Amino acid sequence: MENSEVEKSRVFIILEIIEYVPNSIVIKTILKKTTGNVSVVSFDSGEALAEKISPFDTFIQVIDGKAEVIIDGTSHLLATGQSIIVPAHTRNTIKASERFKMISTIIKSGYEDFV
Repeated sequence: MENSEVEKSRVFIILEIIEYVPNSIVIKTILKKTTGNVSVVSFDSGEALAEKISPFDTFIQVIDGKAEVIIDGTSHLLATGQSIIVPAHTRNTIKASERFKMISTIIKSGYEDFV
């Protein structure tokens, strides 16, 4: 697929559009707009995102496996079907003690006056 987004008006199974890759984190864009984006991400066991601070809220939904989401030093263990919102302007990271897949949704509005 040349387009960075998933094809519109076409049915797909979210778990099947991204694969696990050994020793990797894989990101597939579902939608990307100036107002935000939706991505599906797969983590192999032992992988983690570098700690960051986003200026926007981020909705995380685990769709396969288990994840550790650390927000301002507090660990939250999520299993398939569970979700959490990472508040804007907080230190956060996501770790995989086992492989997992998640949907990440960022809405870029409401914080423009604070950036």
